[in-house]
Amino acid sequence: MITKEQVLAAQENWGNGVVKIGSLKEERTNCVNFTSEFLDDLYAFELGTVLFKPTKCEVEQFRPSKAEAQSYFIAGDDRACKEDKGFAIQPWTKVRFENAGIILQEDRAIAMGNYFFTTVEGDEAKVEYTFGYKLVDGKLKIDLHHSSFPYKIEVPAV
Repeated sequence: MITKEQVLAAQENWGNGVVKIGSLKEERTNCVNFTSEFLDDLYAFELGTVLFKPTKCEVEQFRPSKAEAQSYFIAGDDRACKEDKGFAIQPWTKVRFENAGIILQEDRAIAMGNYFFTTVEGDEAKVEYTFGYKLVDGKLKIDLHHSSFPYKIEVPAV
């Protein structure tokens, strides 16, 4: 049975990885290599379909391949999706998860809530997320990643 502690550890690893990617922004080769390892370590692309819907995508909303996920995280001249600017190379100094709920099963877990990305100026960006985890050889791997900005009510001009 997957435990809450395993999910929290997976979230911490994900957040630390995003921060590390941004810290390598000026060292492109190291950044590319680390991001590839990050995706291999935390996502289940090698097992089949990963449902990946990142936050800042309009044209190519869904990213089912590792190459498309890497494009979203670090962009670059060889990016798979032309709209990508490199979300993880912002850079961010901290990622904090606030879980609204976690569903635990034998070999699957789903977590939903908000995560907060801290800029170098200390501001936080709030994003909603749902992550699905699959237990693979004793380790949680993400096979569902959906994130979006919170809905904002637009008040009509008077």
